[in-house]
Order: sequence, then C-alpha cells, then structure tokens
Amino acid sequence: MPFERPPTIDPVAAAHWQATAPALSPWLHEEVARRMEQRLQWIRIPPQAWCHWDPVRGGLQAHALVRARYPQALCHVVETAPHLQPVAANALAPAWWSASRWIGAGVRFEAPAPGSVQMLWANMALHMAADPQALIAQWQKALSVDGYLMFSCLGPDTLRELRALYAAMDWPLPGHAFTDMHDWGDMLIEAGFAEPVMDMERITLTFPSAPRLLQELRELGRNLHPARFAGLRGRRWKAGLEQALTERLAAPEHGGQLALTFEIVYGHAYKPTPRVPVAGESAVSLQDMRAMLRGNQRR
Repeated sequence: MPFERPPTIDPVAAAHWQATAPALSPWLHEEVARRMEQRLQWIRIPPQAWCHWDPVRGGLQAHALVRARYPQALCHVVETAPHLQPVAANALAPAWWSASRWIGAGVRFEAPAPGSVQMLWANMALHMAADPQALIAQWQKALSVDGYLMFSCLGPDTLRELRALYAAMDWPLPGHAFTDMHDWGDMLIEAGFAEPVMDMERITLTFPSAPRLLQELRELGRNLHPARFAGLRGRRWKAGLEQALTERLAAPEHGGQLALTFEIVYGHAYKPTPRVPVAGESAVSLQDMRAMLRGNQRR
C-alpha cells in the first residue's frame, strides 16, 4: 500500500531543526550506533564502497568503528545540513601527515553516484525527516544491486513517561509521533527494498535532575508536532515542568533518579535485482539492464 508523510510532523519545523541542530553526536546516538555496528559481524561480504549519511548527528565515534571494520572500503560522507558539513570534514578527513590518508580507499565528502555503494549507514535520522519516503528512496537509489541499508531511529514507545505527564497536566503533546517498525518495513518494500529485517529494543536513560533531563532532550531533537504549543513558555511554566518531572519521573529502582524510556528501531534491507515489468512493450533503463545481467552472471 502507498504511504504518505507522517501527519504529526510539521515540515517547516523539521527544516528548521535540520538547519540549526547542534553540531554534536548525542550520547544516545553514539550508543545506538555502537550496537548497530556490532550487527555488521553477520554481513558475509564486506562493501567495496559505503555511504555514511549525516554522520555529525548520527555518530562520529561510530564512523571510526565502521571505518576500522572496512578499512579498504571507499567511504562517501553525506552531511545534508550545510552548517554541519565543515564539522564533518574537520572531524573525518584524515590529516595530511596521517598514514591513513595514503593507505586504504579514503573518504569522499560527496554524494555517491546512483548504484555505486554496497552499504548505506544512517543512524538516528529517519524519525526527524518530514518526508521519510523520499529519504528512503534516495538511499535505495544510491545502493548497488545486492547492496544493503543499515539504519536506526526512535520508535513509538519513546518518551512514554513524558507523554503521560503531559496528558495528566492537560498540555499539548511534547513530541511528534514516531513510526512503528512494521510500518518502516512496509515503506522499505514500497521503495523497492527486499527482505527487510526489523528489530527493536528499549533503553532507559536516568538523570540526576530535571534540568539535566531537559538538556539531554534539547540535544536529541525538537517537538515537530503541528499541534505543539505555538508560543513561548515563561519561567513559571518551566519551574512547574521541572517540579512535575521531579515528582512523576523519579524511579525507585534507579535510586530515585528521573527515568525516560527510548524505543530504538533497527532496520536492515537489501536492494534486489530490478524486475522487468510484464507488458506488451516494456522500457528498461541501461543501468537496470546492466544490474540484471550482473545478477544473472552471479547466479
């Protein structure tokens, strides 16, 4: 079935976040990327070239882990936020005196040509995209036949404690809705991927105080819901929020610290050989024809 843009994401707010997001990799993003990198041990054929999508927010430490696993693979770095592009270049480009600059396949700070990479890595980006179907289509286009996508994002059970608090206080929703992993799988198939494998886990983060919790949330993202509170909150409201967080989120099993749940969705899918549509007369692109011929030769 066809899918439409998630109705709870304001595209203007999403574009503003994309243009102003902090130039850092949040701890949670790095931890999720570390866990996702461990899943690469099950990939039998290493990629000759791979693409790291939005590495500054997705995890600069994780980039080093994947590069160490595939040192001979050419890496394309795609940073879609202009203000983060120099940050990515400064952090990921090998120094001129470094041996890694001359050994291995190197790093290119440019989008890969269509069908030129065997792995696309996108960590914790999809849940902030205003048009995730278009983004998934970009990823599919960049992959070669039999290339695979590795991605992660937040799931619908994320911030359940905060959502319950806002509902009890009769406040507008604190965040936009996150997509279920089964719906992501359907979108992958709709975009032309095959055999998607979806998985999820819940991670509980604890904080010593309400200000520290709010700081972490500000670094992770923004509320992109179209029905979010439209104005600016005052100091009195913020004080009431911090008091409510302290009273309602304190978890005895975590020593009285404030606890928040994050549902992490992991996705994996590969790009199959294109199929010729069955019709009286069919048109096949040269790129698809070459891909089908290579697939027949492998079989």
